[in-house]
Amino acid sequence: MKIVDLSRELHHKSPTYPGHPPVIHGVWTTHEESFAASGNVHGLSSMFISMPDHAGTHIDAPRHFDKRGQGIGEYPLANCIVSGICIDLRHIAPRAEITPADLEAAVKQCGHAVPKGGTVLLCTGHHARTFPRKEYASDNCGVNVAATEWLAGQGVVHFGIDSMRPAPDGRVNLLVHKACFELGITHIESLCNLEALLGQGPFTFIGLPMKWRDGTASPIRAVAVFGM
Repeated sequence: MKIVDLSRELHHKSPTYPGHPPVIHGVWTTHEESFAASGNVHGLSSMFISMPDHAGTHIDAPRHFDKRGQGIGEYPLANCIVSGICIDLRHIAPRAEITPADLEAAVKQCGHAVPKGGTVLLCTGHHARTFPRKEYASDNCGVNVAATEWLAGQGVVHFGIDSMRPAPDGRVNLLVHKACFELGITHIESLCNLEALLGQGPFTFIGLPMKWRDGTASPIRAVAVFGM
């Protein structure tokens, strides 16, 4: 069995979506403080985290798209362990829209069908080219509404991308989020290391969210597993 980590590292002030709160990760208790408090028995260190629910590699909940949608704590866990393929879209220009024709060609090049009830990971190369520079937050390409409809038509439960948003920044990004709600699918943002999946064939994708009440998203530890 081979496991490929597709998750961004979270750390103090790691990049977050423009306008969202920062990731704050700090020491709550040191080993030395805990040791003294224990009466010199043993010291246990602990830390604290404050962050938006869209921090790092994360899955969007339907609640993010529409107030009628499920919160992340209600999102079906069966959708978080699914078959997947990764397609190569690194030739798409920054800020450009990925079309149904682009997806069809990339799936054909991949040589494997889109798994029904599964996921398609879109390797645009954006993370590898720009992270952690400021361009990471602005210059991504991404699907348009027609491409989102095409993916849903293939029977996926979600798709993933190696950028902070599923579509280019602006109006189309909002419309893609709206379309995801209407089509009954979602997406995973801020994946990385997708290049390691290209040419490797189908895999099992695992990305389990935290059980946050009414959450609009959740960080996940996203992995691709071969030979599971």
